[in-house]
Amino acid sequence: MTRAAGYSYVGEELDLFREATRWKAYVATRLSPYISGDVLEVGAGIGGTTRALVAHQRSWTCLEPDATLAAKLQDALAREPLALSPRVIAGTVSDLPSGLAFDSILYVDVLEHIANDRAELERASTHLRPGGHLVVLAPAHAWLYSEFDRAVGHERRYTSATLRAAGPPLRVVASFYLDSVGMLASAANRFLLRRDVPTIAHIRFWDRWLVRASRWLDPALGHGVGKSVVVVWAR
Repeated sequence: MTRAAGYSYVGEELDLFREATRWKAYVATRLSPYISGDVLEVGAGIGGTTRALVAHQRSWTCLEPDATLAAKLQDALAREPLALSPRVIAGTVSDLPSGLAFDSILYVDVLEHIANDRAELERASTHLRPGGHLVVLAPAHAWLYSEFDRAVGHERRYTSATLRAAGPPLRVVASFYLDSVGMLASAANRFLLRRDVPTIAHIRFWDRWLVRASRWLDPALGHGVGKSVVVVWAR
């Protein structure tokens, strides 16, 4: 593992959302067409997204700014190795060598934690090869910003338009929403429950029943509604 400057992650969502196996599988089906070759996953955390998305790529690099989480990820990968062994770097995009380039760069539930999102994506785009994809999945809709968002250090939520506006000057090749049914649960928490941290039972219910319903309903709605938004740029 390569180490770099320190950062401390705020929140418990990574451990909680480890239970969301159906959600991660759904995300994988939607993002996989844009993930190939040499992949950089920014904000890899404890590796939940890594395990869901890593497949037949040439290489996979996990970039995690929290050195404690990066070490935890490295240990987990050593205990339960994947068919493709990821490289783990403790640091940020700013710590990457200028000549290091990738075919796919991923931000999955990460960009909302970064204060200057535009500068972040601009830096990331300098590491993208011609023909490569920059993929961002983030929580959707400012009106859904809740105590949970605040507790886990979310700076903002996005619409498709605001996320595209935060992107670098590259071509947008996809823009859509996911989890239309889960959006109702997020609205209930925002306006009624006002919980800062969901329970394991809540996560399991959402993952088992609401995500399953969303996988049916989202295509019927043209992926125009949901609690998560995805934008993909291509160089």
